Amino acid sequence: MTGNHKDKTITRRRALAVTGGTVAAGGLAVAGYQSAFADTETTADATATASATSTSSACMTLMTSVTEGPYYLDGALVRKDITEGKSGVPLTLRLTVVDATDGCTPVPGAAVEIWHCDAWGYYSGYTTANPGGSAPAESEDGSTANDATYLRGYQIANGNGVVKFETIFPGWYTPRTCHIHVKVHTGGEKEDGTYEGGKVNYTGQFFFDDDIAQEIFTLEPYSKHSGSYTTLDNDMVYDGGGASSGLLTLKAVHKKDPSKGYKGFLTLGIDPDAESTGAGSGAGGDGGTPPSGAPTGEPPSDAPSESATASASASS
Repeated sequence: MTGNHKDKTITRRRALAVTGGTVAAGGLAVAGYQSAFADTETTADATATASATSTSSACMTLMTSVTEGPYYLDGALVRKDITEGKSGVPLTLRLTVVDATDGCTPVPGAAVEIWHCDAWGYYSGYTTANPGGSAPAESEDGSTANDATYLRGYQIANGNGVVKFETIFPGWYTPRTCHIHVKVHTGGEKEDGTYEGGKVNYTGQFFFDDDIAQEIFTLEPYSKHSGSYTTLDNDMVYDGGGASSGLLTLKAVHKKDPSKGYKGFLTLGIDPDAESTGAGSGAGGDGGTPPSGAPTGEPPSDAPSESATASASASS
């Protein structure tokens, strides 16, 4: 387990006092990054960020995990760039993991795992699932059922609890809004290119502002997927809580040209002693029925690790 927890009783009592007794065991806090996050990645910026985060009471609010969904695969690779050639609007994610039971101190060594669909609503390893509406065949993007790893990956938090991913803005699939899945692990280690051991402290999802998402979906290649997009208000998982419910803070790389990409920021406050796999429905709902053709059984034979298995829960 990461972090120093010599006196768990005192730190938990302090956390409860700060939050007015609203801490939920097994949860995670999500709050927008403070303005201390600059565009450049310098030591000074990282230090300022950690300081701003640790003094913010917002990160002391822990929320219940939400569903893992039907598209999870074990054995994702530890890597910064998870695109694998997938086309779409660039998205850089900068996430900070802090210990919400110990004054919001950074959690170095925490492993943040993310996975999401491509511009047309397809997940790697599950390319036969129908994203709903009218979308091109997944193979038209040069992909095949053998591409079992795109838009999936781990990053290990640095000394300030920060991880960074290079990916693309996710597309959508019926009946869900635009989202990214996330798990936070502690206590394991990198082995054979992936992350092994330890436990999952949180399973959840990140969300995107409707106006930004819908503007991006007018661009190529997203515009080739037509149909009824589910907004945040109508999503069955997002509960309307803003950053505390996983809504990313987004910053355009170029104000007048959304195709240049976005940067997304969020602070994740975990309880390193908790275990939360996301098998249950959580506060945000059960995720609903997955799209037609949703995955069942085992993933493709060349999934990212020898032990890769598919989790096909009844929610998305």
